[in-house]
Amino acid sequence: MRTLTPILCALALTACGEAEKPAAPLPTVDELAADPARLKELRPQCKLDRAKLGDALCNRVAEATRRRFLGDGKVPYTPPEEPPKF
Repeated sequence: MRTLTPILCALALTACGEAEKPAAPLPTVDELAADPARLKELRPQCKLDRAKLGDALCNRVAEATRRRFLGDGKVPYTPPEEPPKF
């Protein structure tokens, strides 16, 4: 009984603490790529304070920037009808 009482007190105090707020869901890469204003706002923030924003969000910002600049990378190659003349 002597060892059970401190354990029960510790559990009761732990259960009384404030519940943590769930983090806001991160925007997807497609959402960021579709919103250039938000992307423009987040890029410098990721450069200056990546630890505060988190790696997951900054990686998504980088991927969305890449997609906006390069496209989806699925552009098919169509060779010319005639070979180049030298």
